[in-house]
Amino acid sequence: MPPAAAGAGAATPGVANALRPAFAPTGKLRAAINLGNPILAGKDASGAPRGVSVDLAREFASRLGLELELLVVDTAGKSVDAVAAGNADIGFFAIDPKRGAQIAFTPPYVLIEGFYLVKDDSPIRRNEEVDAPGMRVVVGAGSAYDLYLTRELKQAEILRSPSSPTVVDTFIETHAEVAAGVKQQLEADARRLSGLRLLDQRFMVIRQAMGVPKSRGAEAAAYLAQFVEDMKADGFVAAALARHGIDGAVVAPAEAPGAALP
Repeated sequence: MPPAAAGAGAATPGVANALRPAFAPTGKLRAAINLGNPILAGKDASGAPRGVSVDLAREFASRLGLELELLVVDTAGKSVDAVAAGNADIGFFAIDPKRGAQIAFTPPYVLIEGFYLVKDDSPIRRNEEVDAPGMRVVVGAGSAYDLYLTRELKQAEILRSPSSPTVVDTFIETHAEVAAGVKQQLEADARRLSGLRLLDQRFMVIRQAMGVPKSRGAEAAAYLAQFVEDMKADGFVAAALARHGIDGAVVAPAEAPGAALP
């Protein structure tokens, strides 16, 4: 586990002690880790979870003086459901208004770009051409792209694959016109499979944040939000991205305390 940096990331023991029951009603800090987003989490050679979100979960448990228990899932939707239902105490999500009904989000810690992918011989060249009659867009069920495009696309049909890593395979199997997802995942799939290309403009920027059930109270939400700001300010997030070889995601800029989130 990476050591905590001094200064901005230093914990306040009294506050941490007072908030332990809110964050860990079972006595352990249960963190939902979504392996469906390769920028944030994956598995090491032994099969154990690793990544930026795992590092943050470990650091937060250390700050609270709690044992960490990882709840590993394969889709964003399962992670959201686990935290919303109180089966996990914290999670790592793309900020979205629908998810915000039950989850208190922190400010984002990283920003990730969403892109479209098509076949080489597709006539589609620009993002604006995707939302048209007859177009079928494959997304990971329950992902940030699913939620966003469900709101934004008015004419194209959305097809849902079981998870974000299976989007391109579903795109190929269904002979759909477009796949949508994390830029780095789509680039990896384009290298794995021939005859595919990304459009040259992102269609959204995803703000990846931590979250806690709103039922845990405003103080817990504020403490988690400050933790994220600390981890950005003292270089922890940037170091984690570099350590795990993540290229393409950037550390989110600092946000003012109390910034409104969904």
